[in-house]
Formats: sequence, C-alpha cells, structure tokens
Amino acid sequence: MKDVRLKIIGKQTDLEGEENVIEFVTEGKFYKKKGAYYLVYNESEISGMNGSTTTLKIQDEKIQMKRYGSNKSKLIFEEGKRHESEYATAYGEMTLQVLTSKLNANISDSGVGNISVFYRLNIAEVAESNNALSIEIM
Repeated sequence: MKDVRLKIIGKQTDLEGEENVIEFVTEGKFYKKKGAYYLVYNESEISGMNGSTTTLKIQDEKIQMKRYGSNKSKLIFEEGKRHESEYATAYGEMTLQVLTSKLNANISDSGVGNISVFYRLNIAEVAESNNALSIEIM
C-alpha cells in the first residue's frame, strides 16, 4: 500500500444548465490486488460527504466506486452501459442510475496517473444531471 495525493474535481450540470464544481486535494492510499488498482480516501466537508470513505476499484474498462460511512453507495462506471444501485443516506434510500458516456483510466503500477469519467446520473427519477469526475493521482 502506498500513500498518494489525490486532486479530485467533480463537475455537475443539471438539465437547466446550472453548474456546480467541487475541487479538493486529499491524501489517500493506492494498492494493486488481483489485477485491479484500488484508491481509498476520506471524503471532506467540501464534497458534502464528510464522515464517508470512498474506495475506487479500477479494473479493465470498469470503475466501481463504493462509499461507506455517513453516506453509503456503490456506483459502477462502464462506458456505454447503464448501471443501477441504491444510495443510502441519513434521510433514507434512493435508486441511482448511472450511464457512462466516456471513461479513461491511465494509471501506472507505481500509483501515478489520472482518471476521467463522464456520466449521466438519475436520482430516484427526480433529479438528473450530467457529470464529469477527474482524479489526478500524484
């Protein structure tokens, strides 16, 4: 397991065109296990998920994002595919649908690289947005 620094930028654009951008730098852990890369980091107040830990599993053409703690969710990003999952908050559970339009992960065995994901997120058929996630691993 290796200590890494992560620069995370998340951009969300609702269907009316209003943008919300979150950017932060945090410490995390990187390791390789059974042919997959893993990134683990603690969420911050900036992300609105303080008290949660995020684990990314990057393997082949797929990324799984699991969150534990105050917010619990599992998102699967796979280019051209739609995945559905549950999102548990202190206020109850909601169904999430993720449709990934583009996914790029360029990571070396030494734990340096970047990830970019472009996806459409539908929350419980109530809210929908276009999203971009960029993670630089240093």
